[in-house]
Amino acid sequence: MGKKSILVTGANGLLGQKIVNQLKTREDFELIATSKGDNRRKVQDFLYESLDITSKKEVEEIMNRYKPDVVINTAAMTNVDACEEQKESCWAINVTAVDYLLEASIKHQSHLIHLSTDFVFDGKNGPYKETDVPNPLSHYAHSKLASEELILTSDYKNSAIARTIIVFGTGDNLSRGNLVLWAKGALEKQTPINVVDDQFRAPTLAEDLAKGCILMAEKNATGIYHLSGPETMSILEIVRRIGLFYKMSTDCVTPIKTSTLNQTAARPPKTGFVIDKAKEELGYSPLTLEEALAFLAEQI
Repeated sequence: MGKKSILVTGANGLLGQKIVNQLKTREDFELIATSKGDNRRKVQDFLYESLDITSKKEVEEIMNRYKPDVVINTAAMTNVDACEEQKESCWAINVTAVDYLLEASIKHQSHLIHLSTDFVFDGKNGPYKETDVPNPLSHYAHSKLASEELILTSDYKNSAIARTIIVFGTGDNLSRGNLVLWAKGALEKQTPINVVDDQFRAPTLAEDLAKGCILMAEKNATGIYHLSGPETMSILEIVRRIGLFYKMSTDCVTPIKTSTLNQTAARPPKTGFVIDKAKEELGYSPLTLEEALAFLAEQI
C-alpha cells in the first residue's frame, strides 16, 4: 500500500487546521491543504493551494492535478444568521460547491467525506441517531441538508457524511470565534454576558472531530456518522462548567431565553448526538468537556 493522498478544503478554518496538524506529520498520508486565499497558518510546513470551492473551474483544476484518494470538505458558511441574510452566498458555498466536489470525486474515484451539522434536525427530541429524520429550521440548515442529499442521492458509494455540533478550540488567525473561547474570555474579564439556558448541545473539541474525520478516511467509512462531544448540556451549563474548571466566577452570567435574542434564524432547542456508531465502527473516543478544557489550557 502506498501513501493515501488527502485533500482538505477549508484548511484555514478551525477544523481544517486541526486535520492539517494531524496529517502533516503522518508518513502514511500525503496532505494537500486548500482554502480560499492565502495560507493563514503561522508555521507553513505543508503543501498549500488556494482554492475557491465555489469555482467549478478551480475545483476541477485542483482535483485533476492531485487526483486525491480522499477529499475532506470542511469548507462551509456556518454563521447561521448570515446565511439567512445572504441566502445566495450560503447556497453557493454549502450546496453548489459540494456538487462540484462530488462530481470531481466521482471522476477521480476519491473518497469524499463531507462535514454537516446537528442543525439539520429541528431539536424537538435530541440526542439524535444517524437514522433519525432531519427537519431543518433555517436557511443554513436547509443548505446543509441539501448538500447531504446531493451526496446520498448521487449513488456514489465512496462517500460519507460527518455531522458535528459546536466545534471549539484554538487556532491561527481564525475568521470566527467559538463559544468556549468567548465564554472563557468573558469570565476572565468578568464581562457581563447573557447566555441561553434553553438550547442544548454537545460541544465538540476540534482535535476530536479532526481525529474522527481521519478515522473515516483510514477506514474508508461510507454513509452518515455523528461525531460530537460525548455529553449534551445547555449552553448555560457549558459556560458554568468552564467557570468551574478554570476557577472563575460566573456571577457575570445572566441566564436568558432564546426568544429574547430576536435572532434572524431559528435554532433547534435540543440537539446532541448518539455517537455509538462512530465509537463502535471507527474507534472514535471524544474527550469530556473537562478533559477538553484541560487540553485547551495546555495549548493556551
